Amino acid sequence: MARLRAPGGCPWDREQNFDTIKPYLLEETYEVLDAIDRRDWPGLAEELGDLMLEAVFFAQMASEENKFRIDDSLDAVNDKLMRRHPHVFGDSSAKTSDDVKRRWEEIKADEKKSKGVPAQGRLDSVPRSMPALVEAQQLSSKAAAVGFDWEHAGQVLEKLDEELLELAEAREGASQAEIESEVGDLLFVLVNLARFLKVDPEQALRKTNAKFRKRFGYVEQRAQLPGASLDEMEALWQESKTVE
Repeated sequence: MARLRAPGGCPWDREQNFDTIKPYLLEETYEVLDAIDRRDWPGLAEELGDLMLEAVFFAQMASEENKFRIDDSLDAVNDKLMRRHPHVFGDSSAKTSDDVKRRWEEIKADEKKSKGVPAQGRLDSVPRSMPALVEAQQLSSKAAAVGFDWEHAGQVLEKLDEELLELAEAREGASQAEIESEVGDLLFVLVNLARFLKVDPEQALRKTNAKFRKRFGYVEQRAQLPGASLDEMEALWQESKTVE
């Protein structure tokens, strides 16, 4: 990468900056996730290489500006892993994964305090740039960590019924903005239900999307689209389930 960025290197690589490379980082991340979903291990090996390339690219640009080197990033994560796993590298104990997560957040808060980082609200550390489902999951988890939560999944299901009723009422005459708000509330409750059931909502939806792609592809191959009747497409949809 240093050679690509150097005088006489690649014109495209030399033109890039931190902002122009950001979209590629996101793209490569989703390609890694896709390879995992497909259990494509050779593909995953390749995609992980592409993902690491983006890290190398960012670090090289930082090095050119004397900000930091890739070594600094690797040293930092090694130090962080040791600090935040005192039950492995130190004398502390953690019997459950919940203990580990709670201790992780406590150590993280102590680190920020020692660096003089101003205290933030508990939700301020959740980036607004996250996919909405992931953001909702992070927000609700952090609120739940201090007791702002339902006691059991049954209560979440009751809230889900409440939100469905409010959406039905909104559809009867509310503005589009109010309907959108009710749909958002419904999705947020579903994310919380997934949390109680120990399901990652982002991954669950990704897998459902993949399933829809496959089943609709089956319908598309066997029906005249557009033009097929709904009954014909529904029959093919049901048939697609038997050949998965």
